Amino acid sequence: MIDVRDIHKTYRMGAVDVRALRGVSLSVAPGEFVALMGPSGSGKSTLMHILGLLDVPDKGVYRLNGQDVSSLSDRELADVRARSIGFVFQQYNLLPRVSAKENVALPLIYSDQPNPASPKELLERVGLGDRMDHAPNKLSGGQQQRVAIARALVNRPPILMADEPTGNLDSRSAVEILGILRDLHASGLTVMIVTHDPEVAARAERVITIRDGRIVGDAPTAGKTHHALPAGPDLAGASAGKGRKGWARRLVEGFSMMRQAFRALAANKTRAFLSMLGVLIGTGAVIAVLALGTGAKKSVEERIGAMGANLLVLRPGRIEARGVAMEVGAASRLSLADVDAVRTEVAGVKTVAPTVGGGAQATFGGKNWRTQIVGTVPAYASMRNLTVAVGRFLEEEDARTRARVAVIGATVSRELFGGVNPVGQSIRVNRVAFEVIGVLTESGTGFRFDPNDQIILPVTTAMRRMLGRDYVDTIEIQSTDGDVLSAVETNSVELMRQRHRISPEEEEPFRVFNMADIQKTILDTSRTLSLLLAGIGAISLLVGGIGIMNIMLVSVTERTREIGIRKAIGARRSDILVQFLVEAVVISVCGGVLGILTGWSISVAMSRLAGWAVSVTAPTVLLATVFSALVGVVFGLWPARKASGLNPIEALRYE
Repeated sequence: MIDVRDIHKTYRMGAVDVRALRGVSLSVAPGEFVALMGPSGSGKSTLMHILGLLDVPDKGVYRLNGQDVSSLSDRELADVRARSIGFVFQQYNLLPRVSAKENVALPLIYSDQPNPASPKELLERVGLGDRMDHAPNKLSGGQQQRVAIARALVNRPPILMADEPTGNLDSRSAVEILGILRDLHASGLTVMIVTHDPEVAARAERVITIRDGRIVGDAPTAGKTHHALPAGPDLAGASAGKGRKGWARRLVEGFSMMRQAFRALAANKTRAFLSMLGVLIGTGAVIAVLALGTGAKKSVEERIGAMGANLLVLRPGRIEARGVAMEVGAASRLSLADVDAVRTEVAGVKTVAPTVGGGAQATFGGKNWRTQIVGTVPAYASMRNLTVAVGRFLEEEDARTRARVAVIGATVSRELFGGVNPVGQSIRVNRVAFEVIGVLTESGTGFRFDPNDQIILPVTTAMRRMLGRDYVDTIEIQSTDGDVLSAVETNSVELMRQRHRISPEEEEPFRVFNMADIQKTILDTSRTLSLLLAGIGAISLLVGGIGIMNIMLVSVTERTREIGIRKAIGARRSDILVQFLVEAVVISVCGGVLGILTGWSISVAMSRLAGWAVSVTAPTVLLATVFSALVGVVFGLWPARKASGLNPIEALRYE
């Protein structure tokens, strides 16, 4: 079963080379009970560690069940160790935060054994049926060693190796442990123990004596002759071929690692919370700023909707005379005839609306309100996406007859009439009486003025009766689609030059505001601001990630012995890597969830206290969650790789 030839092992202790093994060769047959005996420093534990695949020789050949294992990779050694060898340590090496039953079941996480032993039955077999839910610190030394033996047997290995299994026990407990080992051997298990006690060695069938790294004696104990025993039915089958883990096993392993991650974090609650704090602040900041940015974007979109689509605003230009900006004059003033000309002569125009405006004082009963008046035509409503909540909008007949009718905004209605329906009532605008024919539906705030705080009059009424003008302030032009908007702009300006006989040398006799360009600029600015704010939150997450890395590196150092235990019972590098990554991700995601709640609370507070428009959306929450998880993966990877690369025996020796 075990065959080693010319094994050498040298350790570097500072500037000194310590030759622990010097050409050791031995064979062990199935069913033997072998004791490795020698004084301290003789190399017996080193030989046991190599035979148990916890360490590798510098030179020599090691065959286990006919397979050369001396040149196997770390992953392959872990697989063979999990299937073929159960190891019992002098220091017990139990995980302190889990029960005896969970300690026994720990190797099952890393094994693909199709028919493992029951942890409960094994604990009952070693006399701990009533102590299986106790943590190691509530068990005596002998009881802890029994748990370690049960753990070594859970994967049904054909070989049990014990390094000084009675070294830390009182005489009574030592006798009990040796009795258990003898019973296991009688059932067909190959047993190897390391000891310096002749009385313990006398319990074995064969004693191999080591001194100064060499075997100096190999003989059966007095009166005992080895007879190869067949493996018992409850312990056989561990050396079956390597299989791939099924999805069920992977799922169980994942849940187990998640549970262990929470348990490890719970053992250091304050440190875990401080680790989460950076991610919490970063995620909260991301949620809050994205909520603010999203709310601002929605508000901007509402305002843009009120501006209208594919819209141009044509107005008189300005010239400079002696460095002073002045209106061009009557030559560039726009008239209602110009409105008709643009509608009929410029290709690509969908609709046109003139506007005049100014400030006004509106009164009703004992109430008065300072507002804005806009004189226009019926087409203005569709161009500006205005709808009437009560009553009607302007009609062509109103403009033709210069009717004294008015459509008021929601704010004007609220300030002058409260909750009373104003339609049919008479208000005075700058002391001129107007009949209210409609109330606009409340909408978002505009850019030039609040669309809810305005009074819309027929354009002719506003020009003649209110402002005393024969010209309009602007001509608003809506194109059929965005592709012809630039051409409509150019042709409209050229048409006005011709109609007003303005020479080509005159610069900017008319100004055109392209609402599409303004919309694009506003959206780009809003997007840039959102990205800037999100970047600030991302920096906070980055700082939180560095904190996680720091804490995980400390955790790796503190739990070096635990890593050695896990590797000794069959954990691969990938298993250790995933475990520490899971812990980092758990810290990060928990911090992310708390950060989401914090960010949402901040958003609600900003909305209620400051009146800012905020919006927490599902994509924002998903983005923050994914980003926080990525922070855990990215910043937990280095500590996890460091943990996974530890040598099992060096990790076990770490203090």
